[in-house]
Amino acid sequence: MSFERVGSGTGLGFEPAPAPRAGEAAPTAEASPSMRLQILSTEHWSLLASRSLAWNESFSRAGMFLTTLTGAIVALALVAQASAFGEGFTLFALVILPVVLFIGVATSIRLGASNYHELLCVIGMNRIRAAYLELAPDLERYFVMSAHDDLPGIGITMGVPPSGGRLFWIAQMIAGTPTVVTILNSVLAGVIAAVAALRVGTGTAGTLGAGVLGFVVALLLQEWYSQRAIAKARGGLHPLFPTPEG
Repeated sequence: MSFERVGSGTGLGFEPAPAPRAGEAAPTAEASPSMRLQILSTEHWSLLASRSLAWNESFSRAGMFLTTLTGAIVALALVAQASAFGEGFTLFALVILPVVLFIGVATSIRLGASNYHELLCVIGMNRIRAAYLELAPDLERYFVMSAHDDLPGIGITMGVPPSGGRLFWIAQMIAGTPTVVTILNSVLAGVIAAVAALRVGTGTAGTLGAGVLGFVVALLLQEWYSQRAIAKARGGLHPLFPTPEG
């Protein structure tokens, strides 16, 4: 609260200045370059920490899924030896494999959310680099990562060179953790469908067909979900510092 001096002659005093009315913005002082740099640095470190947490969660969730899958395969092998691949084996498989598939689907969804979180962090850090260059344009030659928040700039910061070509991008997508989890989930869905068909008494051809159908349906559903999430993320991308042409 501020005070004003009032009165005349020998009657001097202080009384509170009138408070700002509703809807009126309080007067703000212009931030100095050092203050701007401190604010930007704080936000930059916050985004780095947040991106690190997203990476750690992705690795831990994928590791948990692979550990669960490995344990389920070992358990199925032990039950198969004890039951000689009889009804006990098929019943046990129909109980444990859907649980593993649920963990795999949840992992895939969470990996997508973590990737979107990382995308937001990269966009924020690229914009902060653009602010650094506005404060000190002569430092541009020292920056390795991009200061542009469009798709080419995001790719540079995430370690995906823009000149890699279509084959390089396809290889990066295949080697990504979400793709690996998606394929494993599809294989699990195919195995569950095949075991269910085997239990109801279908022949070899019917069992094989059910497995292939389960794999394809699971793969298409996961791909549809992923493409929808990617399209939604791209629709919300509005670059403020696009990469200059040429």
